[in-house]
Formats: sequence, structure tokens, C-alpha cells
Amino acid sequence: MYKEMPNFPPGKAIVFEGTGKPFRMVEGNIYPDQGPSIIVRNRYTTLCGSDIHTFCGHRKEPDEVVLGHEIAGDILWLPQEEVVTDLRGEPVAVGDRITWSIFAVPPGIEAPREDMPQKSGQLFKYGHALATSNDLFNGGLADYCVLRPNTAFLKISPEIPLKVAATISCAHATVTGALRIAGDITSKNVLVFGAGLLGISCVAMCREAGAKWVGLIDSDESRLGWGAKFGADEIYAFAQNGNNDGFPWPDADIVFDMTGHPEAMKAGIESLALGGSAIWIGAVFPAAAVPVDAQRIVRRVLGIKGLHNYNYDDFLNATIFIENNYRKYPFEELVEKEFTLDEVDNAFRYATESKPVRVGVTIS
Repeated sequence: MYKEMPNFPPGKAIVFEGTGKPFRMVEGNIYPDQGPSIIVRNRYTTLCGSDIHTFCGHRKEPDEVVLGHEIAGDILWLPQEEVVTDLRGEPVAVGDRITWSIFAVPPGIEAPREDMPQKSGQLFKYGHALATSNDLFNGGLADYCVLRPNTAFLKISPEIPLKVAATISCAHATVTGALRIAGDITSKNVLVFGAGLLGISCVAMCREAGAKWVGLIDSDESRLGWGAKFGADEIYAFAQNGNNDGFPWPDADIVFDMTGHPEAMKAGIESLALGGSAIWIGAVFPAAAVPVDAQRIVRRVLGIKGLHNYNYDDFLNATIFIENNYRKYPFEELVEKEFTLDEVDNAFRYATESKPVRVGVTIS
């Protein structure tokens, strides 16, 4: 049985109105008209790379959008009288801390494949939707978030730092998906291109998955300093080469590309050992084509796989990974600077100019 929703106090949301324009603070009320919805009090949001790309004009979102999809918050209201459970079947209650998937599949829509719910038609994505007066709280840079039906969410311990918990629902879940499609990592030599949060998380996950050797590559040498702290055996500064003989790193069984840059993706293919696989994750914005040597692919029996976002199992496994390892690896330190919700303009400016691994936004 569904309950009547109480009147919640008005809340703030920070609306992005286009590249080069200042953010606009809007005050509004909760009007959940998408069906029975869970109401969450947002506590923390981290600025994902795709948020930065939108801010800089590299990718297009609606003209008015509440950005932010790496979010953690506390349940403020549940719509049902009976027990409500999360993705792993654990009962939840008002006050519990949760994080939730970047997407919700609308009721009645069937996924194109069971393992690809994130590719369903009419998909709703938090932090990517049009913000209106009746649907304002649908992203992370706001006081509230209204969770649509069919949103996968997970209860998490309040002992996990908020700045770590928030990154589960995009970065870590996407990396978990990358390892899934890569197959067995045990005793493999792995190269990771890109020392942002995706790449750093990938290094740690490969280490925990039993990789024999892990190398981390980036053109930003300041970011490479994180490599050893997260389990990399070697770090390498990337410089455009042109042939595999010139690379300072050894060939690898698996190469993960978290950059989306054609030069790095090309170098990754040229760095594959016989029978190796390239896993492409970072190419989520327009870029030049990747020049691929088809004969190399065929003669060396290579594979290329891509992944966009993640599925429910990836989300669950990423949460388990963080629960088991947030004390082992310094994930909290990767959020290099924090701002408040009133300082979102400064947060994006800092993120674009200083290029930290992550910027966090605290929401009281």
C-alpha cells in the first residue's frame, strides 16, 4: 500500500544553462509525478568527467539540467507501508544511506538484452535530464533527489566516507563492468591508459582480481603519482609514438582505455600481446577516428570491446569492492578539493583549470 506524501520544505537545485553561462540557483518543491518514488536527501556529489565535458561544451545535454550523477544520500521518505528492499534484498528505512544507479528503466520497457539494461529505450538518467518546475530534483547538485521506479539502489554503511560512496554509482561501477567484459584477469599482464578516477580504480580492481602485472599510463605526470598507491607495478608518461617498438612498456594481455583519445586507443591496440584484448571505456565524447591496422587485429588475433555505463551486477559488485577496499586504498584522497552547493561555479572552474582527479560538492 502506498502512503500519502508529506509536504517537504522547499529545496535548492543548481541549474546548468549552457556553456559559458553561470549556474543558476533555483528553489522548488518536490512534485513526484513519475509514480511511487523514493525521496532522498542528497549529501554528497562528485563531478564526473562527463559533467566537466558538458560544462565545457564537449557533450550536449538539455539546456537546463541539474548535473551530477555520482551521488550518495539519505532516505527521506519511502512510498510503501510494507518493507522496501535494495538491489541485494536488504531492507531499508528512512535515514539509511544509499547510492543509486545512474539510470532507471521506465516501467513497461524491456531491455534489449538482459545484461544491458543501461541501453533500454526511453531510459532516464540522473544528472542528464531536463529540469523543470515539476521535475527539478533529478540530479546530484540539489538538496533532494526523487528516485524513479526501477532505480537500482544500494544501502551503504555510513562508515564509508561520503566522498568515496558518491563515486560508486558511476566511476567504480563502470570499471567493474570493464573488468567483467575483459574476462579473467588472473595472472594477466594489464595496461591501463588514463590515470583519472576510472584508470586508478581499474588498477586497484585488477590488482585485487589477481593480475600478474599492472602498468598505468597517462600524459599528465602529476596524476601518475597515484599509481603505486593503488597497486600499479610501473607508471609511464605517454608520448605519441607511432609504432609499438618505441613504447617503453611491455606488451599486455589486456589493455583498458579510459581516455577516449584516439592516440591512446591506437597505442593500446599496438601494445597488445598475441591474443590480447582492448577494452574501450573512455570514448564517450566526439573525437577523431581511431586508425586501426586491420591486419594487426587479424594476424595477432586481437579483440576490441566497448562498454558504456554498466549493468546491475556491475553496480552491486562495485559497491562490494568499495566496501571491502575503501580502507586499503586511499580513494578518499582522490577527491582533491571540496566545495559547497552554493559554490558550484567555483567547483567547475577549479575542476577545469586544475584538473584534479575529482572535485566534491557537499550538500548539508
